[in-house]
Amino acid sequence: MNSSAGEFAYIDWVRQQTPADDRLLIGPGDDCAALRWNPAAPALVTTDMLMDGTCFRLSEAGPRAVGRKAMAVNLSDIAAMAGKPVAAVVSVALPRREGRTLAEELYRGLRDVADAFNTAIAGGDTNSWDGPLVICVTLLGEATPRGPVRRSGAKPGDWLLVTGPLGGSILGKHLAFTPRIREALQLHEQADLHAMIDISDGLAADVHHLCEESHCGALLRAEAIPISNAARTIQDGRSPLDHALSDGEDFELVFAVPATDAQRLLQAQPIRGITCVHIGECVDQGFWLEEDGKRSALEPRGYVHSFQ
Repeated sequence: MNSSAGEFAYIDWVRQQTPADDRLLIGPGDDCAALRWNPAAPALVTTDMLMDGTCFRLSEAGPRAVGRKAMAVNLSDIAAMAGKPVAAVVSVALPRREGRTLAEELYRGLRDVADAFNTAIAGGDTNSWDGPLVICVTLLGEATPRGPVRRSGAKPGDWLLVTGPLGGSILGKHLAFTPRIREALQLHEQADLHAMIDISDGLAADVHHLCEESHCGALLRAEAIPISNAARTIQDGRSPLDHALSDGEDFELVFAVPATDAQRLLQAQPIRGITCVHIGECVDQGFWLEEDGKRSALEPRGYVHSFQ
């Protein structure tokens, strides 16, 4: 067997590319990684699996962009709980044909985002098969002293704010978004965040998830929802508002805060790089969209993985 090919040669290459990190007592190459953990902060753990043909098209995006997305979607989950990322492990099922070149570019994409958010790549697993590319990142983080922000703390009367424009992510944002790690940490310092979620499935679906966990309802105002330029340019018979409500993979944050905190955030806009927008309120029950002064039931439209 050619010593430059195969799983173990690739692992050796990864080890050579991976910088030392004080938080990693044992990095890639052993049976487990060992982390120096903060005993005062709860650990956060999230994982996402991405598959060619469902979550991306490798032939169109290229492996580096796919690696970037695979890391970024997990960082977005950490942001949703106002946490700090620490380390990631990455498992890949590589196509046998040209798998080594693909693996190296994937790694570079993973590192592009991991390095930007001070996240160590601690190891993972590498396999090959006759199917398309599958990549799974598990990310470990830690909560701040204020604790993790959950989906379950919203209360009737809270205002719902979002961190950026929505819809049309298929035109590029789904591969090139910036996880809102820094923004979430600043929001957590400056406001009483009752509940928060990142918009991965779609605004309507994800606000519904937040309300289900919080045992309350929500009223969204159509005219207030920020719509991206991409959503306005898609010509598919759907309205820009419908795209903003249900496209998903925007990876902005939507959060519930007391009205006084919301008003202060909206007036001061203290978080650099984003403009918080007031899109509605939490209510006792029901899930509503108000448009042109008329209120109607809002279905939790968005992306759902279906299987039987």
